[in-house]
Amino acid sequence: MNPLIIIGTGLAGYTLAREWRKLDTTTPLHLLTADDGSFYSKPMLSNALNGKKTAQQLATKSAMQMAQELNAEITPHASISAIDAAQRSITVNGRSMAYSSLVLALGADPIRLPLQGDGADAVMSVNDLGDYARFRAALEGKQHVAILGAGLIGCEFANDLLAAGYRVDIVDPGDRPLSTLLPAEASAQLQNALGELGVSWHFGTKAEKVERTENGLRLTLSDGSALDADVVLSAIGLRARTALAASAALDIKRGIVVDDQLKCSADGVYALGDCAEAQGKVLPFVMPLMQQARTLAKVLSGTAAELAYPVMPVVVKTPACPLVVCPPAPGTSGSWQVERTEQGVRGRFVGDAGNLCGFALTGTHTAEKNALAQQIGV
Repeated sequence: MNPLIIIGTGLAGYTLAREWRKLDTTTPLHLLTADDGSFYSKPMLSNALNGKKTAQQLATKSAMQMAQELNAEITPHASISAIDAAQRSITVNGRSMAYSSLVLALGADPIRLPLQGDGADAVMSVNDLGDYARFRAALEGKQHVAILGAGLIGCEFANDLLAAGYRVDIVDPGDRPLSTLLPAEASAQLQNALGELGVSWHFGTKAEKVERTENGLRLTLSDGSALDADVVLSAIGLRARTALAASAALDIKRGIVVDDQLKCSADGVYALGDCAEAQGKVLPFVMPLMQQARTLAKVLSGTAAELAYPVMPVVVKTPACPLVVCPPAPGTSGSWQVERTEQGVRGRFVGDAGNLCGFALTGTHTAEKNALAQQIGV
């Protein structure tokens, strides 16, 4: 019997394997990964520095331990060069491997800015354990970090770096942090809280050039100003890994397009997680991934199932300003109704029909998350 093959051992691949093994304990399972296959929780990468966590400490289980837990074969450091959907096979390290079903849990790559200068190659991103280990090593003996991007990941890293004792500058072309997710009042509270910890904000501009200096790196910004730092971290977003799927002529848009059974445009091939575009959206968060994994596990075990997302609030890891956001669906017509109290900000996105479509909560108002989540769609 040919195995179910999962390409990728990030949170998506391993979560699917665990959910599927609850339903099918006998079908052979083979996981392939470009790294060493250690299990870790990727969301922990952006708040591990203050806890003095090493990459080894974040990895809670080895590939060997995961293989035993899942009754699976795991191949680390695998290079997958081709998918032959017609023959139900893939090329791994130059050899053909047959599958019964194939799941792409390929993840996403950090978006790279087209920076000029001899220091552009020194700009770092943190997207996996290896990246984190290199970033942590680069910080040794350093004091000042410039972050490109005031989005969720940029702000989480800023909070963690500040708590660990570093100076932080954040550069963003927008006018406020988390501008695409939050109403202005919640952004302002986050901006003030991180500012009080020591963040220097540079809004309305972006990095154009990074040059090496005797003491570190110098960023030239689009407004003509310059900024010196020891380390530069890019956190401007992710792009789904689609090259392998595209080479197999699978349907690609912003991600690998899947239907409500997580099936790709070729029989026997599925995708989930950061690389997948389900219901027209690529959602690089844990809760959508978990829902996709549970649905796909049922589909692969022969049970009828369709992807249906619950309300999925996002908890932002910025202890300086506790924050939960459940943004309205893109294109939703309505407006933010915001109340500021001594306890924080309570923002409700109300649709044109008067229905609650999203919310943003800061401070102690974050405790209202579940109650508001139950009102969405009612």
